[in-house]
Amino acid sequence: MVNVIVVFPKIEDAKNIRNLLVRNGYHVVAVCTSGAQVLQAVDQLEDGILVCGYRFSDMLYSDLLEDLPPYIEMLLVASNNILGQGVGKNIVSLPLPLKVHDLVNTLEMMAATQIRRRKRQKMKPKARSEEDQKIIQDAKLLLMERNHMTEEEAHRYIQKCSMDSGNNLVETAKMVFSLMKF
Repeated sequence: MVNVIVVFPKIEDAKNIRNLLVRNGYHVVAVCTSGAQVLQAVDQLEDGILVCGYRFSDMLYSDLLEDLPPYIEMLLVASNNILGQGVGKNIVSLPLPLKVHDLVNTLEMMAATQIRRRKRQKMKPKARSEEDQKIIQDAKLLLMERNHMTEEEAHRYIQKCSMDSGNNLVETAKMVFSLMKF
C-alpha cells in the first residue's frame, strides 16, 4: 500500500480530497495545510505520494519539493495558468477543476511506479561487508592454491556449491575454508 499525504491551504479542500482518496482505497496518512506539517509527516515514511496545491500558508510547492526526500513523489493540482508556466522535473500535475477519474487514475499510475521501485530495491543484492568479502576472497585463494584453479573458477565453484546447498556465498566460503584447512 502506498502512503498518501494531502496538503492544501484550505483544510476543507484537503479533507475533501482525503475523503475521496479513502473512498477509492488509498491510505492517507496526513492532511496538512502547510509545508512544515508535510515535512514533519514525511519524516516517518519510507515512501509516498504528496497530493498538493500550488501555495500553502508558509511556502510554495516548489520550495516544498526542494525539501522533500527523493522517495516522495509530488502530484500538483493547480490551475492551467500555473501549470502553463512549467512545474519542473519529477512533478506529476493535474489541472483544475479536478476530475475524480483523472485524480484516481493518476494516483494509480504513481502508486504502481512506487511499488515497482520498492520491489527493485528489495531485489538488489545487499552490499557485503569487508569481513564477508575477505572470507570469500580467502576461500578463493585457498581453492586456487590447493586445486590449481583460476580466480574465476574458484569463484564459480563457491557459487555453485552455494546454490546447490542453499546457503549464501559467505557461509559456503566458510565451509570450503574449514573443510580444506585440514
